[in-house]
This record gives sequence, C-alpha cells and structure tokens, in this order.
Amino acid sequence: MVVPELRSWRAARPRAARIANAVRPRLARAKDAVRPPVARAANAVRPGVARAANALRPPLERAATAAKPQVVRLARAAGPQLARIPRPKTVKTWQYTATAATAGLALAASVVTAAGPWDSTGQRTAERDRAVAMERTGGADHDGASGTAAGAPRPAPSAASVLAALGGGADTVTSAPTGQGLSAVLGPLLKDAALGTRRGAVVVDAASGRRLYGTGADVPLTPASTTKIATAVAALTALGADHRLTTRAALEPDTGELVLVGGGDPTLTARQDAEGWASLRTLADRTAAALKKRGLHKVTLSYDTTLYAGPRLHPIGVNENLAPVTALMADEARTDDSASGPALRVSDPEADATRRFAAFLKADGIRTTAPGPSKATNRAESLATVSSPPLSALVERMLTNSDNDIAEALARQTALASGERADFDGAGKAVADRLKQLGLPLKGARFHDGSGLDRADRLTANLLTALLVTAGDRSHPDLRTVLTGLPVAGFTGTLTSRYTDGAAGIVRAKTGTLSGVNTLAGTVVDQDGHLLAFAFLTAGTTDPGLAQSALDRTATALAGCGCH
Repeated sequence: MVVPELRSWRAARPRAARIANAVRPRLARAKDAVRPPVARAANAVRPGVARAANALRPPLERAATAAKPQVVRLARAAGPQLARIPRPKTVKTWQYTATAATAGLALAASVVTAAGPWDSTGQRTAERDRAVAMERTGGADHDGASGTAAGAPRPAPSAASVLAALGGGADTVTSAPTGQGLSAVLGPLLKDAALGTRRGAVVVDAASGRRLYGTGADVPLTPASTTKIATAVAALTALGADHRLTTRAALEPDTGELVLVGGGDPTLTARQDAEGWASLRTLADRTAAALKKRGLHKVTLSYDTTLYAGPRLHPIGVNENLAPVTALMADEARTDDSASGPALRVSDPEADATRRFAAFLKADGIRTTAPGPSKATNRAESLATVSSPPLSALVERMLTNSDNDIAEALARQTALASGERADFDGAGKAVADRLKQLGLPLKGARFHDGSGLDRADRLTANLLTALLVTAGDRSHPDLRTVLTGLPVAGFTGTLTSRYTDGAAGIVRAKTGTLSGVNTLAGTVVDQDGHLLAFAFLTAGTTDPGLAQSALDRTATALAGCGCH
C-alpha cells in the first residue's frame, strides 16, 4: 500500500507564520543597512553584466523559441485554475516574493508533470514503473537507460526517512484511529437528517485492511455511480491494465465490401486532435491508403456491431447521461463538443460513426455507398486498425469524470473476457464473478449494469472499502489505477468544485447521485498521516445538495481526525 504524504506542513504552518512575523522587522533593518554597498557593487559589475547579457542573448532566444509551444500549452491548461485564484487588493514586497517563489515551484512541478510522468497515450508511467518495481526489491531502472549500474536497482529510500525531515522522526507516527474515536467524530455527522432514512458507513485502515468503524456495513443499498469502482476492479482483473480495444476496417475478398468493425472502444474520436485516443480520422487515412494500393477508389461501406448483444438502450431509457450501448461509436455519440458530463446523444451511434468515417474516406479520394449494418466474415482482410490507450487509462477517465459510456463498455468487455453474453445481464454476472474470485464480500451485492444508473444495483459499504483496499494491495498492481483515477477533492473530475474550503487535495473519492440516493467512497489521509479507505451510502434523501454537503463534512472530519 502506498503511504501518501503526511500532513506535517499543515501542522507546521502556524509556527512558520510566527517566525515570519518575528523576522520581518529585522529583514527591513537589514535591507536599509545593505542598500548602499549593494548599490556600489551593482555599479561596479554593471559593465560585465551587460557583456554577459549580450553573449547569452542568442542561445536564450533559441531556447525560448524551442520552449514556446510547451509554455503555451501549459498556460492554456493552467488558465482556468489561475483565473479562480482571488487577487489581493494590496501586496507587500515580502508577500510578492513568497508568491513568486510559490508560483515558480508550481510552474516547475507543472512542467515536470507535462513532460515526464506521462507517455504519449496519457498513461501515468510513474504508476506503471511503481507496479513493476513492486516485483523487485528496488525501484524501477527504466530499462537500463538511467545510467545506473547493471543488475537489480538499489532500493529506493523509504517514505519514513523523507517524512522525518518534514516534522520529526519516523517513530512519531501514531497508531491508527480507534473505533471509539471514530464513533465520537462520525456518529453525530452521520445522524444528520439530510442523509435520509437509511445509511451505511465503513472506515478501514488501508494499510492493514482492518475495519476501524462501521455502521450498517453489510446493508445492501443503491450505490449509484460508486458502482464504477466495482466495474473498474472487475475489468482490470479480467483483461489486465495493458489491454487495448481495437477498431478495424476489413475488406471482404469476394464482394469488395468494406466493413467498419466496432471493437467496443467508447473513447474512439472523430475530432481533429485525438489527444492520444484512437482516431477515426487516422483509421480512414490508413484504410484509404490500403484501398488505393489495391486499385480501389469506390467501395460498398457497412458497419459491424455484433461484438455486443442484447438491448442497446439502458433500462433508464433515453438519457443525456448515456448513449445507446453499442460496440461502435465516435465521441460517445455526443451532439456537441463536450467530452464529459450530460449531453444530447444521437440515437444511432454506429451509423453516425460510419458516416463520419465515410466523409474522411471521401476526403482521401475514396467514394463509398451509404453505410448499412453488416457482419464481417472470418475471411475479411483487415486493412487498418486503431487502438485505444491501455485499459488503465480508460479506467482513470471513467472514474475521474464518472463516465457512464466507458463504464458500460468495460462491463461488456468483462463479460466477453469471461465467456458471458455481452449484454446487461451477462456483464452483471461477469463483474460479480470476477469480484468473487478476488475473495471480496459480495453478500447482498447485485449488478445490473456497469455505470450505477440502474436503481436495482445493490452494494454494501463493506464491499466498497474492500474494493479500495484490494486496489492498493501490492499483490494486485494492475488495479492501482482504481485509486489514481479517483477524483481529487477541489481539483479534478466530479470533485472539482467540492471541498474548496475543507479537505481539498486530501480526499480522493468517487461520488454517486441518483434521486433520493447520495454516496461517496474513496480514500483520505487523517491528521496523523494514516491512509483510510471509507464508504458512505445513503438512501431516502430529499435534498441532494444538503446530502452532498453532509457527506463532504463527514469525509472532511476524517481528514482532520486523529480519533484515538
């Protein structure tokens, strides 16, 4: 289990403020004392500085030109967050210095994040390196390219020695919270009338898996979108973190029919900038090139969605939160430019995607007939393919944005990998079977879909925390993205606008909301640096806003709790 950063800085903040207030007058006096000699020194070195500046200007200009695209992308990415930061009316010199230093550190961290830990598909490579390293005694060696000595890499320093420098020795970490201490803090909060008529709550020590607190722990309740945690664990278990979903164009040798074969990739995109996802434009370009090599400039075009079976429409009916479930769609069948959240969807995603494919082929000099449904035979020759990023990246996107389309696709992919029929019933059975194989507590659990939109789904708080603990277990490295994909309070996904004045950055959790249902499950670091897994499920709520605020207060209380 990964031990996250302790909250030593938060504890040290009052002392830092007192020290700053104490030294400020002395700094002012020192400034007045050193100003004359500094001025004389500046006058003395100014000619040399001018010559050095002239010598450095050409290489600096070249470096600035080379870095400009990265800086522009960084500025665009950081713009919305910077815009939300309130501007003080007056800024003193020492405040400006501290702010500039902080901004410089943030910029450096942003550049490292943009350039280093991500590969071209958006995969968090540091997480994969860690998973690989767990199989050895030391850290990842990056395939020997790091310049280290041959053989097994040397063990990385433990977290304890790093944290000791922040606020004391490693032996200062106290024991985990007690049930009595947690009851005293959480009990009153969970009695809030805003949380409805039924509720279940569990808090677990994520390092040991030991339950620290529970009430209604085994009561099956409607989980809403926290169901996606179970879907993610099942899909990663069935398919592996590196699995990719492939869309292909196949040519029938006898009829010359071109078939666009859906592989169930819900992230296939027709946008100009695919941003690392599988591109329908790229598939068309490759297909056109292959057709021209065969002397073909006009083809009969069809599409194949037979990978999935059963009803395409979710039991909730037509809904802006979910497209018809099909093995072939582009941009989740959205009718606008959005990439997440509710949006109007086209009623025939497969036909819509194929029409876009035909338009791209036409731009490449290939004419097609109006597309219709078909099925590629075993004799069909694959002309071109495009594949999704690894399944781990799809899981992260699903959890961060609470993406229902990805959730239903992953449930069906789990069914296919398990030999079940790829429909709602087969997917539900496959998910349950995979979780049973992991030894998870499934008593009372019911899976009717992968997204949690079906009100007939049932999960317990005990199962949700067990899923989170299992995802962090080093014996299951493929499951790690279940934790890294959880929205970060106050920063990402469905928690972006929550916890802004509470436990921002400390709580990571999956939300769930249906009419009369509010849930929250994730991880939090408490006052003593312990990583806790928690799950709160409520039913019979009447005001979703009040219920959401009550759940946030409960999770925030965990973050500020020593609870001994």
